[in-house]
Amino acid sequence: MISLEQHPFWETLSALWSKGTSFLGCRYAILGGAMTWVSDHRLVASISSSGGFGVLAGGALFPEALDEEIRKTQELTLMPFGVNLIVFHHQIQDLVNVCIERKVGHVFLGGGFPSPNVIEALKAKNIRMIGFAPSVAVGKRLIKAGIDALVLEGSEAGGHVGPVSTYVLAQEILPALEVPLFVAGGIGSGRGMLSYLWMGASGCQLGTRFVCATESRAHPKFKEAFIKANARDATLSVQLDPRFPVIPVRALENRGKQNFLNMQREVLDAYNQGMLSQKEAQMKLELFWAGALRRAVLEGDIEEGSLMAGQSVGMVKSIEPCEVIIHGMIEEMLQGLEAQSQMGPKR
Repeated sequence: MISLEQHPFWETLSALWSKGTSFLGCRYAILGGAMTWVSDHRLVASISSSGGFGVLAGGALFPEALDEEIRKTQELTLMPFGVNLIVFHHQIQDLVNVCIERKVGHVFLGGGFPSPNVIEALKAKNIRMIGFAPSVAVGKRLIKAGIDALVLEGSEAGGHVGPVSTYVLAQEILPALEVPLFVAGGIGSGRGMLSYLWMGASGCQLGTRFVCATESRAHPKFKEAFIKANARDATLSVQLDPRFPVIPVRALENRGKQNFLNMQREVLDAYNQGMLSQKEAQMKLELFWAGALRRAVLEGDIEEGSLMAGQSVGMVKSIEPCEVIIHGMIEEMLQGLEAQSQMGPKR
């Protein structure tokens, strides 16, 4: 059996995602999306060591814990990886300082628009910054502020999502912006990734597909729920009041979703009474999800915990090592390129 690099269409694939691999410094422009409590040092190092680009989930971590996770990742792999931070975290500047001190090469900034202080601090140390763009306008604003690359994450993704589908976002944004652009949301196969590369993407980000990796710390019950689920089982949470915008969360249906509705009512009441600011209320909701997700991922509480999953969950069929998952998808891409070449020109 020939290696991936010996495949006759390897050079074609390499050219398609060369902008992404050059920016990330990895062999394959396949990013492991940062999943809270799932994307720890072991999974991230395994994705990067397999040729992809792992991303540590730092949204629910405090500076000391993030420092430890980065240190452990650096001990496990010499390959590049990134760190994902939530911009409204109350210790965001300290988390940024940890990334600087640990000489992290890439930082992903999610949850909103990063402050000038955050951007300037990272830019001063030549750390590459990746933002999340739900539209061309937001993408242009982020680039103007100093962000180096963007993730276009559609509503099919797991966890916090926007209102627009991945395919529509890709059609809107890919032709409009020149920086490296990585597509995410509902992608679980090599052929799916190939379609976005043809559209101009620099690479693709996948989260749900790696939940059931052998190296994932997710509880066996959590993984079992993913393997049994279909795409239609990953649904969005409900927003109770349009005056208080809550970013929808996509997860598998269970009692945990009803618990979130109750929590949202409590936070909404406190917000309306002036007891909480918008930022404080948003952080309370974020911590609720982080706690519920932690119970599900680490303790196996699949009834009351949060089973955040993208609609690609229906493509998760078994527990496999990261290397097998990544190489399997690349083989699909190469087979797709070969099949397209055999179709010949259209008349």
